[in-house]
Amino acid sequence: MNLALRYLLTAGVAGLLPASAAFATNPLIMDQFTADPTARVFEGKIYVYPSHDIKAPPQYKGRPDWFVMEDYHVFSSENLTDWKDHGVILTQTGVEWTNKTAYAMWAPDCVFRDGKYYFFFPAIAKSGGMRIGVAVADKPYGPFKPMATPIEGVHGIDPGVLIDKDGSAYLFYAMNGIFLARLKPSMLEIEGEPKPVSNLPAKGLLEGPFAFERNGIYYLTYPHVEKKIERLEYAMSTSATGPFKQAGVILDESASGCWTVHHSIVEYKGQWYLFYHDRDLSPSFDKHRSIRADKLFFNSDGTIRKVVPTLRGVGLVEAGSHIQIDRYSARSESGVAVSFLDAANPHAGWKTTFDAPKSWLRFNEVDFGSGAQKSIEVRAKAPAGGALEIRLDKQDGPVLGRVDVGQGTDWKMTSGAANSIPAGVHDLVVTQAGAGAVEVDWVSFR
Repeated sequence: MNLALRYLLTAGVAGLLPASAAFATNPLIMDQFTADPTARVFEGKIYVYPSHDIKAPPQYKGRPDWFVMEDYHVFSSENLTDWKDHGVILTQTGVEWTNKTAYAMWAPDCVFRDGKYYFFFPAIAKSGGMRIGVAVADKPYGPFKPMATPIEGVHGIDPGVLIDKDGSAYLFYAMNGIFLARLKPSMLEIEGEPKPVSNLPAKGLLEGPFAFERNGIYYLTYPHVEKKIERLEYAMSTSATGPFKQAGVILDESASGCWTVHHSIVEYKGQWYLFYHDRDLSPSFDKHRSIRADKLFFNSDGTIRKVVPTLRGVGLVEAGSHIQIDRYSARSESGVAVSFLDAANPHAGWKTTFDAPKSWLRFNEVDFGSGAQKSIEVRAKAPAGGALEIRLDKQDGPVLGRVDVGQGTDWKMTSGAANSIPAGVHDLVVTQAGAGAVEVDWVSFR
């Protein structure tokens, strides 16, 4: 996944160019760290409102090796493949009531009501303590105008807003447990006092509430530390205000050991998706996270099937694009390894190394359109020379072509003729066809 050139081009002009090339793979955003994604459907598109992890600047005086977050971006997509960065929509220095040096702009949410978009966000107040504020805009990407004061009576983090079918709006948030408050029609104040949500796990960190309704069932989903790190769990009810009953686990503890796993769940064009984060771009430091998405499914009784995280992610990949096969769907038990292209710059992405004869990987859902492609191109290198064979849909599927990679230690583009390619969406299986090891950046069909 060669993003090095693009990273250099955009580093000095952030916000002027789209932030993420079209890979439709996990993580979704490659040129910056992103976390705590709240996904919403506005104006026929998916909008994702994440928090933004950054490296601690010299003026940061907070807790060492902790979360450092000073602003928010918003990203949008119509196809879950091409993601547009709309730039910074809010900063800690642009909000009157915040501590301007706290760097604690944590997990946000955004909802639409009566022609306005309401962006809810937590931050440390000048007077101390985590508070939740609101910024308002006419468009989902802003500009957002923050209110001069935080929501009175609310002290906590991780706001999640549910607008019920009758128009009632509820604010869920976390602070040593999960709390619920009804919002007034203005969306800027609460009615009465917040109340704790009962019947949730009594032990272990509980935060990041996200509530939604489907087929008359209300779901309250939340990260919970059952053992050492967070996993995603959920509870169900017949009412937005409960009582809720614990129902199960949505996502197990991350195999990477990432301590947090804040999330959201959304339906888009008939498919439900789980948006969450892991530490793909920062495997040694889990305070620099990256957002992901995977498909989510329900059982006939309304319970949620456990999501198995993937590198492949969601969205179709066009055959003519640079297909990042390192975001594989499956691979052989041995002989295939994935590593950073440049260990000093993880934002440049990954490479795949095939180092055993007949080692293979599968990459799902490539769109060949009308099937007019005539050649296969790869960016690869093979110190002793090597070859790749590409098949359609399965390991013993039709051979699409073979590419011989000449001997050399430098990256180069190599091509081979493609056999008759069928139209439509298919999976790819890439196999080492010779004895020599081959390193692959991407595969493309022309």
